[in-house]
Amino acid sequence: MSGARFFAAVDLGATSGRVMLGRAGPGELSLTEVHRFPNRPVRTGATLHWDILALYRGVLDGLREAGRRAVPAGRLDGIGIDSWAVDYGLLDADGALLGNPVHYRDGRTEGMADRAAAALPPEQLYAETGVQHLPFNTVYQLLAACGGAQFAAARRLLLIPDLIAYWLTGRAGTELTNASTTQLIDPRTRDWSRPVARALGIDLALFPPLRRPGDPAGELLPEVLAETGLTGPVPVTAVGSHDTASAVAGVPAAAGAGAGGPDTLAYIATGTWSLAGLELDHPVLGEESRRANFTNELGVDGTVRYLRNIMGLWLLEECRRAWAAAGRPAELEPLLAAAAGAEPLRSVVDAGSAEFLAPGRMPERIAAACRRTGQPEPRDAAETVRCVLDSLALAHRRTLAEAVRLAARPRPRTVHIVGGGVRNELLCQLTADACGLPVTAGPAEAAAFGNVLVQARAAGAVSGGLAGLRGLLRTAQPLRHHEPVRDHGHRWRQAEERLHG
Repeated sequence: MSGARFFAAVDLGATSGRVMLGRAGPGELSLTEVHRFPNRPVRTGATLHWDILALYRGVLDGLREAGRRAVPAGRLDGIGIDSWAVDYGLLDADGALLGNPVHYRDGRTEGMADRAAAALPPEQLYAETGVQHLPFNTVYQLLAACGGAQFAAARRLLLIPDLIAYWLTGRAGTELTNASTTQLIDPRTRDWSRPVARALGIDLALFPPLRRPGDPAGELLPEVLAETGLTGPVPVTAVGSHDTASAVAGVPAAAGAGAGGPDTLAYIATGTWSLAGLELDHPVLGEESRRANFTNELGVDGTVRYLRNIMGLWLLEECRRAWAAAGRPAELEPLLAAAAGAEPLRSVVDAGSAEFLAPGRMPERIAAACRRTGQPEPRDAAETVRCVLDSLALAHRRTLAEAVRLAARPRPRTVHIVGGGVRNELLCQLTADACGLPVTAGPAEAAAFGNVLVQARAAGAVSGGLAGLRGLLRTAQPLRHHEPVRDHGHRWRQAEERLHG
């Protein structure tokens, strides 16, 4: 047996959660999924909630299974938690949860951006925080919540991964990469923006102290050890708790690519969302960046994730959900095979538009968007799927090109696609064609790998900076490569002009 150690990565996504068992040591890195569980929102009255207790139950079940498979059984060398961003739970003075967290797709933030702008001009808000405008940003959620009974009773606010960590350890903290999505962090100082909080009337005392990736976050409580069958002590370590921060740490980039390096690291973290951007060593806070709606989120080891949110495979999954509800075929592989044979770039939509944020009737809404822009409507499911994938690839092209220009970086040598979307080979090839750049696809579990690598380094099981961690990842994981069909570049330019002018 080598000197490898065992770490559990809790990775909570918008549609499912999973617990992965990582094994890491000098020259050694592997990952096994030990438990997966659904993440189903629940609507009560007019409000859409996360079922946070069901998620926590899934976490406990997963940790029990991870311990069963570790060597020796029952002993984990660490646990790290990452999840989606912006949402939070409120605790009362006794530390009890004040109701299920509200889902970011809930409509309560309607009109809150205008309310914020009345107190703080958007230009100033962006100059202070560098966060793109999204209707569900945490500051808008807080403005919508203030004045309610729950908010009045709140004494602590915990972002979703911090809430899970608090239940596991009894210790409260605010992990920095996720905090940077709240629109309350100054990316230059990597600390709270007190001018923004004052202008918007947000009490920063609600947030526990900031933690950085690699910081200790406590040890499992005795009752959690009893529930999971684990042998203590089991440390919990702060990782890049925004799943995209962990996913970017898990990009298998070559040496020299990344923040401060001579080569540009371009990535697309795909899943429910596509988050396309660059890894930088400084934020880009100019007015042109704000108008282009780029965000500056903080990453592992002092990096900045300069990116833009695109609707991602949510569009496809919502189409499949609508077809299944109507009793129509909705299996993924046949749909992708049919889409591969459909006419390319017949119709495209703006995959970054907020018009596609809410659930429901997605095929009809895509057809309506095509009509509005004078393009033919998709005639069947195959053409709808091809429209979605072409539109995502086009959004990837446009976003990366703008990011390179605004950040004044060299054109990247390759585009890395990580996350669940790497399994969609058609999307990966279309992205290579659209960008005119080779695509390296993988790993699918980049967020869990990034999570494990930060834990392993904190525990002394591996060493080095991001370049070293990524080097270990490159040797441990099979990657797939897609070369662009370069003579199709004019088609993508024409589609972009058709959509954006």
